[in-house]
Amino acid sequence: MINKKLCFGLMIAGVVALVTTIVSCDKTLDKTDPNAVTTDQYFKNSTELQKAANSIYSTMHSLAIVGREWFFLHDTRSDEVASGGPQLEVPRFQLLTGVHDPTNSVMNTVWNGLYVMIHRANTVIANGPNVTDNNVVRDRCVGEAKFLRAWAYFELVSMWGPVPMSVAPIASPDQFQPRSKEDDLYTQITKDLNDAIAVLPAKTGTDKGRATKSAAYAMLGRVLMQKGDYPNAKTALLAIPTVGADGYGLTARYLDNFEEETEFNKESIFEVVFNDKGDNNFNWGGNGVGDDPAADQSTVRNQEYCAVAWRNLIPSDKYLDNFESTATGATKSDPRFTFSVYKSGDLFNNGSETITDGSQNGYSSTYHGVSPTKMSWRKYTIIYKEGLVNAPAVASFHPGGDNQRMIRYAEVLLMLAECENEANNIPGALGYLNQIRDRADVAMPHYPTTQFLCTNKAQVTAAIMHEKMSEMGCEEVRNIDILRWRKKGYFTTDPLPYFQANKHELLPIPQAEEDNNPKLGSAGVPKQNPGY
Repeated sequence: MINKKLCFGLMIAGVVALVTTIVSCDKTLDKTDPNAVTTDQYFKNSTELQKAANSIYSTMHSLAIVGREWFFLHDTRSDEVASGGPQLEVPRFQLLTGVHDPTNSVMNTVWNGLYVMIHRANTVIANGPNVTDNNVVRDRCVGEAKFLRAWAYFELVSMWGPVPMSVAPIASPDQFQPRSKEDDLYTQITKDLNDAIAVLPAKTGTDKGRATKSAAYAMLGRVLMQKGDYPNAKTALLAIPTVGADGYGLTARYLDNFEEETEFNKESIFEVVFNDKGDNNFNWGGNGVGDDPAADQSTVRNQEYCAVAWRNLIPSDKYLDNFESTATGATKSDPRFTFSVYKSGDLFNNGSETITDGSQNGYSSTYHGVSPTKMSWRKYTIIYKEGLVNAPAVASFHPGGDNQRMIRYAEVLLMLAECENEANNIPGALGYLNQIRDRADVAMPHYPTTQFLCTNKAQVTAAIMHEKMSEMGCEEVRNIDILRWRKKGYFTTDPLPYFQANKHELLPIPQAEEDNNPKLGSAGVPKQNPGY
């Protein structure tokens, strides 16, 4: 079971590792470690296979990916964030300003973590047929592995373009792979997701935090949209149920999607589970490979973005100005502004304390041209219930247990709106957008509005871009949206001020991969991306 009380155990030592070999010119020294458990000795039952599947989730939850570096990589490549001040570390500042190179440590950590996920997924998929004691658990574990492998490869292909691809466990240190073409990667991702859909359970499964059929449908919609296949993306998204025990819908309260007490609500399609350890320890160094098998995993996101903590990234002026406001001619100010952002003068810690300029690190922001004030992210920070008075650690260091909502139903509606608009069905697109605006505590006027006329495809595209930023700011989807919309020519001015064509579309292949993989560049794809 995956839930707030049960953390993810890693596989026992050596299960997914290569057999340890001592290499020497003297062939008599080539020996197998007698203490290593090899794959042919393991995976004899469904319990062992489930532990292996848990190890994939463990990597996904680690600091290498969703626990820390993954959200930095996505957010710094969007236009929704700005530097919180000189406290922002150099590798993150490089990504934020477009001066990163193949040695960037944040990028490299995510790359390595994704490939650990893929290797572990390959191991589960390859060994699934060996398990015969419980076919239901076996098939679910293999389905989860395919979902997670698809997610990892989508992260790679969307941000790096062509990347090495392997769908079998690496059995020897010389099994290098060349960069696969993007079409081949998308074909494999789509196949994995369809395979997962065929075997994964519905929402009513008891193991919260595991992949479900609806999560796979939603991911398939994302993937097909990125590929430009809007008709099939729409089909996948419409397969997500909206009625009955397995159905999804919008929560009445927007903030239910970002607070601990309301995890696994009816809007949440897939979550990454974290646990507040209660001791302010974070899994530093825990890249999902060497964590203690019984270790809880927390997220340091609260600390990184929190108004009264490190505050490394803050809302950008562009993000703040995106919100509709009566000050700029809208008929109503969008409540999602105050749900998403803290500003000096706001209350926190259950309304008992006030955020001030002095309690926030670093820089100020400008909102609709008004005098600068300090603003910070509210989403995924836990000071709504904790503060400087009763929890001093919040101001210095406090990793959290707030689950990351990786896919929520609001995004499904926004993706469907885009699919309909691409088919020139303007009423259909507006219908989905207006469902978002009908959320009980948002209740924004329906499109069209005086600011978004929505009489043609281009105007509806602008409304979709606007609505998605208002609804999903700093939720690690904007970077992928920018990549898709840039290819379609939807920007008159690129959203990233540093953008250089034939460079910043993709991240560079990590230097270590270029140095160590002799097959890069051997399959018709250059070793390195343009501009690096």
